[in-house]
Amino acid sequence: MSSLRPTLDFLLYDWLQAETLTQRERFADHSRETFDAVLETCERIAREKYAPFNRTVDTDEPRFDGEKVILPQATHDAHKAYAESGMLSAAQDHDERGMQLPYTIEAAADGFFGLASVSIGSALLTKGNANLLLVHGTQTQKAVFARNEFAGRFSGTMCLSEPQAGSSLSDIATRAVPDGDDFESDPLGPRYRLKGHKMWISAGEHELTENIVHLVLAKIPGPDGKLIPGTRGISLFIVPKKMVDTQGRLTGVRNDVALAGLNHKLGWRGTTNTLLNFGEGRFPVDGQAGAVGYLVGKPHEGLRCMFHMMNEARIGVGTAAVVLGLAGYYASLEYARNRPQGRPVGLRPNGPVTGNDASVVGKAPAQPQVRIIEHADVKRMLLAQKSYCEGALALELYCARLVDEQRTGEPAAADEARLLLEVLTPIAKSWPSEWCLEANSLAIQVHGGYGYTRDFPVEQYWRDNRLNMIHEGTHGIQAADLLGRKVLMEGGKGLQLLAGRINGTIERAIRQPELAEYANALGQALEQVGSATKAAWATGNPRDALANAVPYMQAFGHTVLAWIWLDVSLVAAAMPESAARDGRLRATRYFFHYELPRIGAWLRVVSSRDPTCADMPEEAF
Repeated sequence: MSSLRPTLDFLLYDWLQAETLTQRERFADHSRETFDAVLETCERIAREKYAPFNRTVDTDEPRFDGEKVILPQATHDAHKAYAESGMLSAAQDHDERGMQLPYTIEAAADGFFGLASVSIGSALLTKGNANLLLVHGTQTQKAVFARNEFAGRFSGTMCLSEPQAGSSLSDIATRAVPDGDDFESDPLGPRYRLKGHKMWISAGEHELTENIVHLVLAKIPGPDGKLIPGTRGISLFIVPKKMVDTQGRLTGVRNDVALAGLNHKLGWRGTTNTLLNFGEGRFPVDGQAGAVGYLVGKPHEGLRCMFHMMNEARIGVGTAAVVLGLAGYYASLEYARNRPQGRPVGLRPNGPVTGNDASVVGKAPAQPQVRIIEHADVKRMLLAQKSYCEGALALELYCARLVDEQRTGEPAAADEARLLLEVLTPIAKSWPSEWCLEANSLAIQVHGGYGYTRDFPVEQYWRDNRLNMIHEGTHGIQAADLLGRKVLMEGGKGLQLLAGRINGTIERAIRQPELAEYANALGQALEQVGSATKAAWATGNPRDALANAVPYMQAFGHTVLAWIWLDVSLVAAAMPESAARDGRLRATRYFFHYELPRIGAWLRVVSSRDPTCADMPEEAF
């Protein structure tokens, strides 16, 4: 973890100028010193309570004894330490017992926990759940549920997917019906009874907190008793595991929410992942089957409310992918520096190769072995990891900085930040989950056969990271969102704003001799993306445009990361000579020479609306 802190300091303070946030009224009580204190506290807790137990939670998976889910003691200790640190409510108002910490600093600090043990986690869903309720809940719902989540008494989940529907939310079948004629008079909110099944619910059952607050999407039947088709009929409900009163005290009554089973995952094994049954009658409330739920917001506006949590979770997933990639990079870098194997290319038994004497390249058994970091191909794999992971970390922190701008900036700047976030969120989620996973694969490769064993941690990092391409919306979903909605919304204004920022970086970089080559390459890439966007929609037919949405997103993401690296390099190039400065400039060079040229192949199929995949007949498989 010590390798992460210098990188964070550079990105936060030298590149993003996070210290200037203290000039804003909301953050006026803070300083560089308080930001550093938060980072140091989180790094210490992660080092002491998380990192030593990463393998423990991977092998000692959650198990259900028929009454409760059992987790290792280390998970309880880590959760307690995290809650006591105040990080659950760090970004909240002082009135909410928060620190009013910028989200930029909170996101950076949470990175330490993911780096140490993403499987133990840092209560991402609990914070997202509570933040949603602060925006869309009633005053009583905020007091009873959100504040107890921020205090660490309760934890939270997000219950969207269903076994028969997966990611297709329009097909969810969980029903919610009014609980009696006076259902609207309950002080906790309009009271409903829910029946249905939810799948893939992270942290859906455990004993880490006194209560679990489920946020559940369900449909309220229309006057004819039938569910409204599509997403229009979806509403959002608070469904607590245990019933509470208006003071947040447990009443001793268990809600009709039952664990149907634990999902056994490839990675993230330390986090319980569940199938939950709502309203099956196992725990009847007031003698009736049906889980008691309290409406959040207005009927049929549940999806709009839930997107508040989903978008926040997507940036969190991207950050988790980043730090897992970094964990593998740090491990493989250390291994490469210490593992002797082979001899330098270009040596013969008694000295260097001369002329065309290629037959003896590398044939120098009398020479001592060298560390594998001296081999060009190992350097390639390490440099690829560095460019993917440090570039993606910069992207996630840039998005976090946009969140602060949206919340505290002047109206025009805040609206720009909102639109930029709309366009960048699919990239912030998808790009790290693909390319930091590739970094983990390269980390295994650097270790050779050892990397494939449990004697080294890199196989676990890969397994943990593989979930992130699916987590909070698959690649296909993110790609369809990007090309089908985000680049078109508000007349393409968000895309235009992003292009403006990229062009601003290009204009500054083109005046720097050592960066001018990259500036020109980025300008060409941006032009290609713009042309491909128009060509994809040339027929106006979504089927034509979205047939190659994933290649479009890959090219778009690579262009964004090239921009991020160029912008970072403008700052790095102006700093005194150092190994860190040299490393950043060389990572930029790698990305522009080895990665950015990939976009041509991706965009060719987008621009031509290539039908190869869409037209493949099922029987031909």
